Amino acid sequence: MKKPTAGEKKRQCTSKRRYRSQGDALDAALLAGTERQRKAYLCPLCQHWHLTSA
Repeated sequence: MKKPTAGEKKRQCTSKRRYRSQGDALDAALLAGTERQRKAYLCPLCQHWHLTSA
């Protein structure tokens, strides 16, 4: 599988919800009832937190 281009990475980032902190991201997963399937990570592009599938 090839690595995503810079444009593809930017689209992946901008299509996800951004959170100010890891706690905010995990709280959102908890509210959605998906806390066991989601992990928070700090995005190197926007410096905000996103949720990803575990």
